[in-house]
Amino acid sequence: MNRNPLAEVFGFPVLNQTKDSERYRKSRLCPFNNKVPSCTKDKANDPLGVCSIFQESEIVITCPVRFRESWIIAEDAAQFFFPADTSWTSITEVRLNDMDGNTAGNIDLVLAAYDDRGRVTDFGSLEIQAVYISGNVRNPFEKFMSQRKRSSDFAWSGPNYPKADFLSSSRKRLAPQMLYKGGILKAWKKKQAVALQTSFFQTLPKLQEVSPSKADIAWLLYDLKLDDSSNTFKLKQNRIVYTEFQSALKQITTAIPGKIDDFIEVIQQKLDEKLESNAPDAPTLQDITITE
Repeated sequence: MNRNPLAEVFGFPVLNQTKDSERYRKSRLCPFNNKVPSCTKDKANDPLGVCSIFQESEIVITCPVRFRESWIIAEDAAQFFFPADTSWTSITEVRLNDMDGNTAGNIDLVLAAYDDRGRVTDFGSLEIQAVYISGNVRNPFEKFMSQRKRSSDFAWSGPNYPKADFLSSSRKRLAPQMLYKGGILKAWKKKQAVALQTSFFQTLPKLQEVSPSKADIAWLLYDLKLDDSSNTFKLKQNRIVYTEFQSALKQITTAIPGKIDDFIEVIQQKLDEKLESNAPDAPTLQDITITE
C-alpha cells in the first residue's frame, strides 16, 4: 500500500502548495533559524530538506534545527536557568573542552546572562535531540522534489521505508552527550536543558522527577501541531520534566536486564551449532569393523 513518510519538506507539509512553500523548496531555504538561510542538512550543496516524518499517526522531528522555530526553546530554557528580568542571549555551537584540552563536543546552544556592562554573569546549556532515521529517506524526498509542482498528493512505496529510530537516538546521541558534556557542566554546577519531542522522551526509562528548584536538568518536551489557517505545523510545548543529573544519567545509561535463562539458551544453541560444525570427518572406533 502506498504511503507518505514525509511530513515537512523545507519547512512546509508536502500537501502545502502555496507560493511560500514553493519559494522555500525552490531555493532550498530553512525557515527555522539555521546558521545560514539555506538548509544544510546532510549536504550543503544538496541538502536533505526533510524536517520531520510520519511515524504511523505521529509526526516525528528528524532535524535538530526544526526545534529552533521562533526560538521557543531558548525562552523556555532561560526561564529555568535565570531569574526573571535577567538579560540574556544565545550562542550556537560552543565547543566544550575537558581539563586536558580534549573536546567533549559542541554545545548546541549556550544561553549566557550578562550585566549592564556586557559581562557574562551566568550560563546554561541547551541540547537539542532530534530522532535518527532508519531506512532511506532521500529517495522519497528526491521523488517529491521532482514532482512537487504537479502533484496534489504524494505517496511512496519504495524499499527501506524510512522510520524513526528512537533507540539509536538515545544510545548513540543522548547518552554519550550526558556522559561527557553533561558531566563537565554538572561539575561546574551549571544547569542544563534538553529539548526533544514527547514521543522520544516516552521511549526513555522513567525518570525520577523533582521540583524545579532542586533540578539540574529541564527536559523541554514539544510536539508539532497543525495550524489550519496557514497549513503549517507549529512547534508547541507539551510539558517540562525536571530531574537531577545523577539519577537521570543512571536511569538512561543502565540497561534493564532480561532473563538470564533466555541468554543461556542462546549460548547453548550457538554451542550446539559449533560442536556440530566441528565434528571430525574421520570415523570413530565404533565405526571401524576389524577384519582379519
